[in-house]
Amino acid sequence: MPDNSAPTKPRPTDTRFFGQPLALMNIFGVEMWERFSFYGMQGILLIYLYYSVADGGLGIPQGVAAGIVGAYGGFVYLSTIVGAWLADRVVGAERVLFASAIVIMAGHIALALIPGVWGVGIGLVLVALGSGGLKANATSVVGTLYAADDTRRDGGFSLFYLGINLGGFLGPLLTGLLQSTLGFHWGFGLAAAGMAVGLVQYSFGRRALPDAARRVPNPLPRSRYGLWLLIAAAAIVLIVVLVLLGVIRADNLSLTVIVTVVVATIAYFALMLSSRRVQREERSRVVAFIPLFIASVAFWSLYQQQFTVLTIYSDQKLDRSLFGWTMPVSWVQSINPIFIILLSGVFAVLWTKLGARQPSTPVKFALGTLIMGAAFLLFLPFAGGGANSTPLLAMIAILLVFTVAELLLSPIGLSVATKLAPAAFQTQMVALFFLSVSLGTAVAGWLAQFYDVNNETPYFLTLGLIAIVIGACLALGAKPVLKAMRGVS
Repeated sequence: MPDNSAPTKPRPTDTRFFGQPLALMNIFGVEMWERFSFYGMQGILLIYLYYSVADGGLGIPQGVAAGIVGAYGGFVYLSTIVGAWLADRVVGAERVLFASAIVIMAGHIALALIPGVWGVGIGLVLVALGSGGLKANATSVVGTLYAADDTRRDGGFSLFYLGINLGGFLGPLLTGLLQSTLGFHWGFGLAAAGMAVGLVQYSFGRRALPDAARRVPNPLPRSRYGLWLLIAAAAIVLIVVLVLLGVIRADNLSLTVIVTVVVATIAYFALMLSSRRVQREERSRVVAFIPLFIASVAFWSLYQQQFTVLTIYSDQKLDRSLFGWTMPVSWVQSINPIFIILLSGVFAVLWTKLGARQPSTPVKFALGTLIMGAAFLLFLPFAGGGANSTPLLAMIAILLVFTVAELLLSPIGLSVATKLAPAAFQTQMVALFFLSVSLGTAVAGWLAQFYDVNNETPYFLTLGLIAIVIGACLALGAKPVLKAMRGVS
């Protein structure tokens, strides 16, 4: 008699890294060290900019300094476009990842060795360009480790996210300790050393990655290389001219990045939706990504204030005393990664165990945005207090809520970007997700100018409610969004 039972899917054969492919371990490592250097440097960057010269800083006004940090963070994620384009059109994701790690290390060396504003300018540009190239391509390479129907994918991305947050935990902790004892440039130097370790580790394991990681999905004809080099040179000249003319200034950097990212986002969506290389089903998936993109922007515009408003808050309002010793400001930024380390494995197991029964991606995004808005409302009971008025335990509890929101949206966003990506825009679709992070981060820097330590209630209340409304709207529209995703959940 014929066997009418449903065919059994083959079991994954490589489960050597906590049930995931062994190659994930190598990408896990380089991303961990890159995040160590990135968050270690960023943990002391804002206070370096606005601390007085006598305290080892540059003495830049606080609002302007926060705007610079937001603009820098936005530029990091904006530069994922460049890294993704090079991967999809020229050399492949893995090669861009390796080169980007070298550029990042050079940027941290510049911050450590070149004093003053020049060191900040050169260092931040190099770190931003390198980090942008590494982020999109590391995520894309992780995606090549899984078949389209492999239910381990979300769990693998959550584990990958654990590596990010191991680095995010240790970086601010150690650079902050060096900054508070030896000075800012020692902290920046440690960030450079961490990136060097990651680069060496990755160089030994890169050959074991699948050939798909080096494939160029949509090769650029060699006859057009000259045109694109000319476009790149023209863009650099334009930026230099705008800086010299005073159009781009330190006090409007975040707004400049916001406008640039909005234009880039519209252009990217238009390019994918109009491309002849995108099939009808793929086009529907790109449309479905638009509401997810909007929710992601709302989430990151609040979450990334850990490096702007919450840094100022921690410096001026948080009681950081521990048994008579005051911990460095940057240590507060290690609290969130601790919770990520503790909970990311739980979420990875949860999504893996639930399999097809887990909440859909739109629902996860909606919950993440809602909870992030609620986290901002938790600051309201402490609004209006004086210096050292907010207990450390309260900040820890609020950052726990940040973490839950993050785990519902960020690793899921990385995963869904690889699943919704048209074949011709694989890495660039990941870059599109990072554009939402870029826009949210730049907005976080721009919003800092409206933060008043003496009148905090309107700030936290307004932003929290806006995020809650956006999350609720996505939850209500989850079914039509899921339908447009055409089988991707």
